[in-house]
Amino acid sequence: MQTQRTTDEFKNEPFTDYSKPENADAMRQAIEQVKSELGRDYAVIVNGEKIELDKKFESFNPAEKSQVIGRFSDADADAETLVNRAIDAATEAFKSWRNVRAEERADYLFRAAQIIRERKHYYSAWMVFEVGKTWAEADGDTAEAIDFLEFYGREMIRYAQKQPITQIAGEDNRLEYIPLGVGAIIPPWNFPLAIMCGMTMAAVVCGNTTVLKPSPDAPTIAYKFMEILDEIGLPKGVVNFIAGSGTKVGELLVQSPKIRFISFTGSKAVGLHIYEEAAKTREGQRWMKRVVAEMGGKDAIIVDAEADLDAAATGVVQAAFGFQGQKCSACSRLIVDESVHDELLEKVVALTKELKIGSPTEAETNMTAVINQKSFDNALKAITKGQDEGGKLIVGGVGDSSQGFYIEPTIIDEVKEKSTVEQEEIFAPVLAVIKAKDFDHALEIANDTQYGLTGAVYSKNEEKLEKARNEFHVGNLYFNRKCTGALVGAHPFGGFNMSGTDSKAGGREYLLQFMQGKLVSEKVGATKSESKEVLNAGDTSAKAF
Repeated sequence: MQTQRTTDEFKNEPFTDYSKPENADAMRQAIEQVKSELGRDYAVIVNGEKIELDKKFESFNPAEKSQVIGRFSDADADAETLVNRAIDAATEAFKSWRNVRAEERADYLFRAAQIIRERKHYYSAWMVFEVGKTWAEADGDTAEAIDFLEFYGREMIRYAQKQPITQIAGEDNRLEYIPLGVGAIIPPWNFPLAIMCGMTMAAVVCGNTTVLKPSPDAPTIAYKFMEILDEIGLPKGVVNFIAGSGTKVGELLVQSPKIRFISFTGSKAVGLHIYEEAAKTREGQRWMKRVVAEMGGKDAIIVDAEADLDAAATGVVQAAFGFQGQKCSACSRLIVDESVHDELLEKVVALTKELKIGSPTEAETNMTAVINQKSFDNALKAITKGQDEGGKLIVGGVGDSSQGFYIEPTIIDEVKEKSTVEQEEIFAPVLAVIKAKDFDHALEIANDTQYGLTGAVYSKNEEKLEKARNEFHVGNLYFNRKCTGALVGAHPFGGFNMSGTDSKAGGREYLLQFMQGKLVSEKVGATKSESKEVLNAGDTSAKAF
């Protein structure tokens, strides 16, 4: 039975209010359930077949680094065989999946959304353990996964309907959107359910088939999603799951001439490498590969002299330290008018010191560990570098990796323009504070990076906001609110410059990344005499293509 969604208006999944005892109890029960399931073995999945390999790699809890979340068959051990097998399975599945009606494909997404909705605390709890999300951050991730499924399903149904196109006498002209083929899906660890689910199922609902290579830091939640796809009866081979401990699987996917598109979310360095490899035409390749790349950011919040400083301070702390600053949209630069610098910073510091650092399994925790040892080390190096280049450490700066990869929320004041900590993405709870002479100077600083993902401006001055609207060069710009927290449907997400291809995930444009337009024109209603008149009139089509 199909789930009715064709006429329903899309609405974002509401966040869970954990101040209600019944919700908090449900989350605690889910945490206990997941705890009882930790440490299990997981296979590679190709064409619905579970393939166990001798070589394994483990996923760990970053907040309790000795705790094994899951053990995975390491496809890197036999990468070429498994990748080719998965691509072949996806290629075979594409032959039939591409012809499934859009409404039927969308219904698979709606049913997956309903399963996640019914068990949302369970999936949130997995993210608490595997990537160190607090309850609120995990719940937001789960809600966004539901939103992606519901939104993309509806959008595919819309794209399958008659598209607006100019009609001319004597012809029936139709613009149709058809799938591309087999795609490689390479999602990040920081939104291990939402982004992974959104990337995969956007491609699938358009009629493509996929090979999913999850992050080695977050493979378990991806496998749990594969279990959902099996439960809803998604045909075998439409989504194939290959987890690897390193880069071999990803490299082979990107380089394969049989891969039609690559959907990637992650760092600038990896994104550029994928872009370069995808541009190379290899033997047997019949297309130019399409790359959808969502990469990093060095996002800034500008606080003007005419801002509500209390609201600005709250937004800065939320955007800088939510999920330990491990969001591509996180505020890593606070650019403040020098006339209100001291007053604002006092408020930001006070709010930062109120944050509770602890285990993500506890409801009261605001911040927990960063994802792994490499991230921990890089963050501490950046903090030291920031001070070496003239910055003044005023909060935090301390890390403890004895149990997990914990770093205190850190604020570095008096950061100079173009210094390392002001220019390079850190992806950790480190906030650089830069003074601006005035609003124009603040915009100049904000735009002076290689990125262009998100940004925010706090000001009561409408003229300044309008100036920012025209000149602040980012894909997602927010006024008088934080620069994180994009909602599907409301805030299509994607950035400029080295932040990626501006694919606008969660927006109407996004599905077009996974389809191509096909024009079908049929001559209708012409009589023999009319055809003769046309021939005698000469060919007027030379004016067109």
